Amino acid sequence: MPKIKTHKGTAKVLKVRKGGTVKLYAPGARHKTGSKNAAFNRGKRKGFALSKADHNRLKNII
Repeated sequence: MPKIKTHKGTAKVLKVRKGGTVKLYAPGARHKTGSKNAAFNRGKRKGFALSKADHNRLKNII
């Protein structure tokens, strides 16, 4: 059976932590931040963990 290739678009957005949880950054904070509110940009700065349901759905491609 062939190996499953890593989905490169997903791999650039999600990072797997040491404990196995998946970290991602908030959407809307990647580009065109100069025209967005400063409070919006500050709120998007911190990453968060992927939900258990999404982790089970994406675990074969990352």
